[in-house]
Amino acid sequence: MADTVSLDAALATLDRAVDRLEAAVGRRQGADRTIATLEDELARLGEDRSRLAMDLDGAMARSGRLEDANREVSRRLVAAMESIRAVLDAHGG
Repeated sequence: MADTVSLDAALATLDRAVDRLEAAVGRRQGADRTIATLEDELARLGEDRSRLAMDLDGAMARSGRLEDANREVSRRLVAAMESIRAVLDAHGG
């Protein structure tokens, strides 16, 4: 009878240990999924950052070209206004 009680107690202890082990494995799997999700998100953020950096470089280059064009248009307008003034002055205008 004592052997049966000891065996039952040992089996109950083993069952509790297996339950705790299964719970720990479940928590670990959840943590691993969380880590994998975070790693995927980090990779996507890195890709987004690279794309945004390229877009910014392109926008800055375009801005520089627009500034150059603006200066050239401004220079040509000044030259045209000076030519018009010269013509007007020459013709008494």
